[in-house]
Amino acid sequence: MKRYLSAVFVLLTNCTFAQDTTQHVVAGRINSVSQQQQPYVIMISIDGFRYDYAEKFNAHNLLALSDAGVRATAMQPAYPSLTFPNHYSLITGLYPAHHGIVDNTFYDRTRKREYKVSNKKEVEDGSWYGGTPLWVLAEQQHMLSASYFWVGSESAIQHTYPTYYFNYQEKTGIDQRIQTVVNWLSLPEEKRPHLITFYFPEVDHQGHKYGPDSDSTRDAVQFVDASIGKMMAAVSKLHLPVNYIIVSDHGMTTMDTVHNVIVAPVVKDMITASGNEKMMLYGDNEARVKFVYDSLKQHAAHYTVYLKEETPLRWHYGMEDVYHRIGDIILVAEAGYMFVNEETKKRYPGHHGYDNNLTNMNAVFMAWGPAFKSHYRIATFENIHVYPLVAKLLGLSITEKIDGKIEVLNECIK
Repeated sequence: MKRYLSAVFVLLTNCTFAQDTTQHVVAGRINSVSQQQQPYVIMISIDGFRYDYAEKFNAHNLLALSDAGVRATAMQPAYPSLTFPNHYSLITGLYPAHHGIVDNTFYDRTRKREYKVSNKKEVEDGSWYGGTPLWVLAEQQHMLSASYFWVGSESAIQHTYPTYYFNYQEKTGIDQRIQTVVNWLSLPEEKRPHLITFYFPEVDHQGHKYGPDSDSTRDAVQFVDASIGKMMAAVSKLHLPVNYIIVSDHGMTTMDTVHNVIVAPVVKDMITASGNEKMMLYGDNEARVKFVYDSLKQHAAHYTVYLKEETPLRWHYGMEDVYHRIGDIILVAEAGYMFVNEETKKRYPGHHGYDNNLTNMNAVFMAWGPAFKSHYRIATFENIHVYPLVAKLLGLSITEKIDGKIEVLNECIK
């Protein structure tokens, strides 16, 4: 059984599979009296915003705001450095192998089904998602939440949606989206969300299509920067104690789309979950898996072949596969190279998904607001530590074991 998927094609397809612009509201919920006294957090993800983009493209609002607040040298994504695994790590405090979204495309042996980000039915099925997302944690503790997009936010994880949420689409303009945030924060106290997640896709799109050094990527960075400035100006008029956290899921690196390509190996009797930077092969016969592994290792050029149990310990990946969704054999492309196959329609000059130790895969972390220290700088850290920080800011009790630790970012708080 063969299954091929271009990671870039999937991400771009995912941006168009849902055009429902309706706000969904879960009726009957209110903030408890004690939760009404808590501050507010707006957590903004800028997809594909590499750690150095703010300086590189003069994002003056982000530079000024983070200079007045907290800025990390960089934030390291979880492996693999892809959109869905990392957005879900940010919102659960778990490594992908522990929360179950182990790639943008993977196979589940128990379900005998494939999860891929372009499949709306699977993306909206909450049973795929492990861990407790921040909005679920908040709702369980009688604090209302809202999401203008985030991985998992349109899925009933633990049978729970954010109180206010939207299905993913890119039809709604930024001014309307910002106004929705203002509207949420203008609601009566018992109906006002204290946790808001907000997502920008533009930088990732342009980084893929034109590369991380392109004018198009610069324009996307400046669009997002201006939009965050607009949001700040509009929200500040409400005079609420709002804390902002700016994150991204991964960075981006430049590709040679003519020379740096690897013809994806075809193994007809194994299930294949294929992306441009990483492939996973699933087998049901140990001897056959070993044979294919040995064969691939002998012929590998510009990619590394791992058995599941051989993946680097620092990835917290193969040996920690709680949901048994990681392939028996994993092929990881050398940075700057990509796998291609007969279904690859276009080769894009910008990619991510490589080893998360690579500098160009690094993401961004900025924060400001009444809870944060001023003019405070921190070293590079793993993205799993954002979860306990947000939970502490909102006064939420973490109810299950996570990988993130509050000690890593605790010093950012006043």
